[in-house]
Amino acid sequence: MNIYYIKIIETLVLILTYFIIRKVSSKIIQKTLSERLIQESHGMIIKKVINMILSIIVMIITLLIWGVKQSDVAVFAGSVLTVVGIAFFAQWSILSNVTSSIIIFFNFPIKLNDFILILEGKDYEIEGKVIDIGLFFVTLETKDSARITLPNNVFITKTIKTISNKPNKELTKSIK
Repeated sequence: MNIYYIKIIETLVLILTYFIIRKVSSKIIQKTLSERLIQESHGMIIKKVINMILSIIVMIITLLIWGVKQSDVAVFAGSVLTVVGIAFFAQWSILSNVTSSIIIFFNFPIKLNDFILILEGKDYEIEGKVIDIGLFFVTLETKDSARITLPNNVFITKTIKTISNKPNKELTKSIK
């Protein structure tokens, strides 16, 4: 009977830790949203992904606390990951874009309303204002009011020069 009390206490501490980590990560994401001027909907997606990962980790640790063998958990996790891996292999570009959007969200020097120059090669450059950073695409508005949509995985692999982080009157006029 005493061993069950210990397992209950360990489980309660784990659940409490889960809620603390969830709250802290939510605040970090919210702070990043406001600093990077990214739409709230993108933050909600990031929060859902992080909460799902945390929930899976808590579930696995709870199973281990209550005596489920590590080998059984490993077989189950391996089976699930295999099925998910096969499903994502068919949609590799989608997974790549989602992963790239997370990288752009947390660790990329470009934010909304920045004027940038993307160096495609020696003779080809794309210049414009970042008007949207989505889950799959980054959208730029050029001087002639054209919209260019780049997949996130392509966007993070290009050489990008930030022309201005603050709207410049000449650039703003030329884009509008």
